Amino acid sequence: MAHSSLSNAKTGKNDEFYTQYHDIEKEMSAYLEYDSNAFRGKTVLLPCDDPEWSNFTKFFAQNFGRFGLKKLISTSYAVESKSYNSNYQPTLFEVNEPHYDETKTRVKGKIYTLERDKSGDGKIDINDLEWNYLEGDGDFKSAEIKKLRDEADIIITNPPFSLFRDFLSWIIEANKQFLIIGNINVITYKEVFPLIKENKIWLGTGMGRWISGFLVPDNYELYGTEAAIDSSGNRIVATNNCLWLTNIDHGKRHSPLPLMTTADNLRYNKRLKGIESYQKYDNYDAIEVPFTDAIPSDYEGLMGVPITFLDKYSPEQFEIVGCSYDYGRPVNWPKNINMSVTINGVNVYKRILIKHKQVIK
Repeated sequence: MAHSSLSNAKTGKNDEFYTQYHDIEKEMSAYLEYDSNAFRGKTVLLPCDDPEWSNFTKFFAQNFGRFGLKKLISTSYAVESKSYNSNYQPTLFEVNEPHYDETKTRVKGKIYTLERDKSGDGKIDINDLEWNYLEGDGDFKSAEIKKLRDEADIIITNPPFSLFRDFLSWIIEANKQFLIIGNINVITYKEVFPLIKENKIWLGTGMGRWISGFLVPDNYELYGTEAAIDSSGNRIVATNNCLWLTNIDHGKRHSPLPLMTTADNLRYNKRLKGIESYQKYDNYDAIEVPFTDAIPSDYEGLMGVPITFLDKYSPEQFEIVGCSYDYGRPVNWPKNINMSVTINGVNVYKRILIKHKQVIK
């Protein structure tokens, strides 16, 4: 399956997955719909991006004027610094430039910038992109890339899966706006969940199938039924286990989740068929809600919900109290009690603990 495919890549440090153009367009449209000036006057940095191939660079370059960007910066990692074999071939865009250097191209990172009408056609777009070699290999932790980070207003990319924790910390350290892609399980990371709980970061506008799949290199072995080659010859790995993570506001997070009462859920919710009552955890005073659409509107206490609940989470509707991990321990959960919630002695999968801000009877 595609999930295994992505897991194998993470283990092997083959993190070269490129986001499809229409997935980028769909996500960015949601922020612009909520705030038409979301990107206006901003410097956008696209690190870890391989601009010659990445759709992030293409998308923002093509929409530079429409979004009202101040500056676009993209950086890539040197081919020979990657921890896996790559059948890298420079593009004509690169080779045709006077400063192209065959050796530097393999050992140096590259920087692409867009901020002026280089072509003189009266607009700033992808035809005005300029590039040069970085001093180093393009590692985002280098002083060179940190300087670009500090210059930027917004950081957007699909970072290497294996470096997600470090990359997010790198962004948070600089207090920047961001929009990045990660695996659904990043929700449970100790570097991520506390920030979600404090409403400092949140999910983007979709998860799972919302991201239709990733483009992978020609040397990538395709696994399972959800890996395919499209009509243009692109190799695509579909997935249902990724999400956007951000601190840029959007309308979906302010839309309340429609809910039924406890009685109506037990009577009409097909996913609770055969269940007579919500079960309580052995080790904590909260009920188990196995599905997000089964959250009872009239329950006044704490509820344990799946981590995918965060895709529907509205901070005006719910309070996140904690999660079933030590770093998500609610203040009133005794420290001598295991944070893994159990029912009849059996551990329940990762749960987020929530309560209503306003109970609706």
